[in-house]
Amino acid sequence: MACPICQKPADQKYRPFCCKRCADIDLGKWFDGTYTLAGDEDAPLAQDEDPTQH
Repeated sequence: MACPICQKPADQKYRPFCCKRCADIDLGKWFDGTYTLAGDEDAPLAQDEDPTQH
């Protein structure tokens, strides 16, 4: 398996990455919003999530 960041062989300790640096790069992409999960933006909020309900 190749590291998804740099394509070097994965290290069992950091799998699927080759090293801590590549794992941290990937984590940073999640934190800064580079990676996102698709969702339905028009989905209504649940009643307990609606900020206008008191």
